[in-house]
Amino acid sequence: MRRARGFTLIEVLLATALLAAGLALAFATVRAAGAAAQRGEEMSARNERIRAVSEFLRRRIGGAQGIAFALDQETGAALRFVGDAQGMRFVADLPDYLGRGGPHLHALAVARDGEGLALQVDFRMVLAGDIIEGSEARPPEPLADDLRSVAFAYRGPGQDGRPAPWLYRWEHPQALPAQVRVRIADARGTWPDLVVALPAAATHGAAPELMQ
Repeated sequence: MRRARGFTLIEVLLATALLAAGLALAFATVRAAGAAAQRGEEMSARNERIRAVSEFLRRRIGGAQGIAFALDQETGAALRFVGDAQGMRFVADLPDYLGRGGPHLHALAVARDGEGLALQVDFRMVLAGDIIEGSEARPPEPLADDLRSVAFAYRGPGQDGRPAPWLYRWEHPQALPAQVRVRIADARGTWPDLVVALPAAATHGAAPELMQ
């Protein structure tokens, strides 16, 4: 009888090496697929965040009504829209799902948040040109955090069909700007510019100086 021939040491080592290489390739493929899926989920979450924040800002800023919420201490003029590069204040109706509804002062501001920045929003009821402080005033609510930069800009309606220049400070708080631009950037890059038209600006007027 012929005795069965076993595997040599070289054959065993070669088979082991091939198996290890196959396992390493399979593991790398699984890791790559998992990383791609995670990146896809992160991108989807970021896009949804951008969409939600942009839609909130568009509705709140676009709903500015030009209602006076205070008086300028120096001139006595009614303040209807106060804005600079890092924040703005205006009055708009607050939806019932956010509070009691009705005209509320909307205060958007950029605040330091650890190593980054946060965009916050604060609401206060306005009645007959005065800000009503509730008995249980809530602190500003975070709208977006972990941001690299936030900048607001404003402009009037322009003249002779030409758009007015963007300004980082609205210099005529007794009137509404025609448009507001919001620029936001996070760790992944710059968000699409958000430009909001204020329909009520046609009623309450923009300063003629900004129409040049």
